[in-house]
Amino acid sequence: MPTKEEILSIIREKGLVIPNQIKKIIGGETFLIGAILSELVKDKKIKISNTKIGNSPFYYFSEQKTKLLELKRFLNEKDRRTVDLLRDKKIIRDKNQELLLKVSLRNIKDFAKPLEVKVNGKKELFWKWFLSPLSEIEPIVKKLILRDKTILEEPKQKKIEEKIFKKENLETKKDVIKGEFIKKLHNYFDKKQIEIIEEKIIRKNSDVELQVLIPSAVGKMTYFCKAKNKKKCNDGDLSSAYIKGQTLKLPVMFITTGEITKKAKEMLNNEFKGLVLKRF
Repeated sequence: MPTKEEILSIIREKGLVIPNQIKKIIGGETFLIGAILSELVKDKKIKISNTKIGNSPFYYFSEQKTKLLELKRFLNEKDRRTVDLLRDKKIIRDKNQELLLKVSLRNIKDFAKPLEVKVNGKKELFWKWFLSPLSEIEPIVKKLILRDKTILEEPKQKKIEEKIFKKENLETKKDVIKGEFIKKLHNYFDKKQIEIIEEKIIRKNSDVELQVLIPSAVGKMTYFCKAKNKKKCNDGDLSSAYIKGQTLKLPVMFITTGEITKKAKEMLNNEFKGLVLKRF
């Protein structure tokens, strides 16, 4: 029967081993080796990876954690890209990210370590590159918070300008609402018997967000609708609409006057399942 000392010796020599590899070296039953490994993890003698090959995690000493980089090849393509992004940035602020990246950051637990930071008295989640010391991360976090605060000042000013615009240029705003893109969009809805519940113009004659009622076999269904007057929409356009729909807990319809990029088409089939794409 394998002993703890024998197993620890193999891990110390090789690092990042799975039970089957240990079995090949010293023999014994895999389930017994697994039981010993679990006990060693419980006693905090060794670490266990979240990344697996098949159903087997990897075992290693804490001082061997740089070897975890070898496990990147076992991740899917999307998560590998996230690993590269986090390694480059060192720290990522969770609330500023798109839904797909947020999910991916939570998947790569060996590489992304959660870090809670107090911002204006409230706790905020950041993701730290697992090999970066806190002394290196702290100044980067401060820069991120300061940068985002500066960016937020612009929307505040925009709201003030919009308020003045409503008072002094009411007729002009009416003309904008009646732009060609809006007219075309409304005509499309009329033909398809789609009812508008709510409409918000994000950018005149090019970007509109709506909540609509769409006829279906089971009655009218409420959708979040993103309409873009754009020659070519990319994966970022679709991602933004998809996340907004997720936030509102509504299915999503994306309407565009143009084409969508090849990458957006691929993500439409794989990542944005349920998103309805229409061109007019």
